[in-house]
Order: sequence, then C-alpha cells, then structure tokens
Amino acid sequence: MNVSINLASQPFRQDRKLLIGSAVAGALLFALLCLMVTLNLMERSRLASTRAEIERIDKQVQTIAKEQAKLEVVLRRPENAQVLDRSIFLNGLIFRKGISWTKLFADLEEILPYNVRLISIRPSVNAQNEVSLEMNVGAEQQEPLHQLLIKLENSKAFGNTSVPSILPPSQSDPLYRYRVNVNYAQKL
Repeated sequence: MNVSINLASQPFRQDRKLLIGSAVAGALLFALLCLMVTLNLMERSRLASTRAEIERIDKQVQTIAKEQAKLEVVLRRPENAQVLDRSIFLNGLIFRKGISWTKLFADLEEILPYNVRLISIRPSVNAQNEVSLEMNVGAEQQEPLHQLLIKLENSKAFGNTSVPSILPPSQSDPLYRYRVNVNYAQKL
C-alpha cells in the first residue's frame, strides 16, 4: 500500500495557468480600453465639426429668414397688395397646369380594361401638393370595374382608391357607373 503524505507547511498549488490566463485577460481588457478611448476621442472631434456645421447652417437660415421678412414687409404694403394677390393667383394657376394630361392618359391606358369606359375625370391638387383624381367610369358588367380597381391599387402611378358611389344600370343608361377617387403619383 502506497500512501502519499505531504509534510510541507504550505502544500504545492498549480497557479501558473491561472496567473497566465489572468495576465492575458488583463492585457486584452487594457487593449480594449485603449480602443474605446481612441474611438471616444475621434467621436468628440467629429461631433465638434458637426456642431460647427449646424451653427453655420443656422446662421444662414436666420439670415435668409431676415431677408424674407424684409421682402414680405415690402410685399404687404398697400400699394403692392394687388400685385401680390395677382402673383399668388397666377402661381396657383401655373401649378395646377403642371398636371400633364398626356402622361395621365398614358398611365390610365396601361391599366384601363378594354371594356371599361372613362366617362369623366377631374384632377385636383391638395395642400400637400398631391394630385388626386375623381373619375366616373362605366361598364356593362361589374367584373371589369373590379379589375380596374385592383389594377389601380397595384399600380405604381396610382395609390389609394376609394369608391364613394355606385350607380346600377337604368333604362336610359345600360352601364354600371362607379365614381372612383384615387391618388395619382405624378410629380408637379
């Protein structure tokens, strides 16, 4: 029988692996700290340049706002009121004339089924400068009109579609008539 007896006052421990692992981990953490400090300093300099750019742009905006206020004071004078009203009116007309009927009918031609009639169309521009169309369409059956609505919804040129009213055929008019409101994506 072999019995190992250690008579030393402090038994031998194998701490070398633990010390080496701790030193490597400490070195990695120190390298990570150096990297974080470097990134922080770089971000500070970038932030300072961004703030300077924002201040420069704010000064430009303030200068332009002052110039605009001066011009509005001149335009609001009683002797210039008629010219201002006329220019606002003409600008509105020019803006509304910006709707291209040729492009509108070309886009409609791509999606309009052959057996659907376009009875009337009325474009309008809202406050957000978006074009919406109010169309009256008719067909002898309802299925082509449903296909038209599906094509309008799936088209890139048209957007949200709503049908506020449907008129069934009558003795004088053999067509189903749909009034369709649709957003149109034409740029003005």
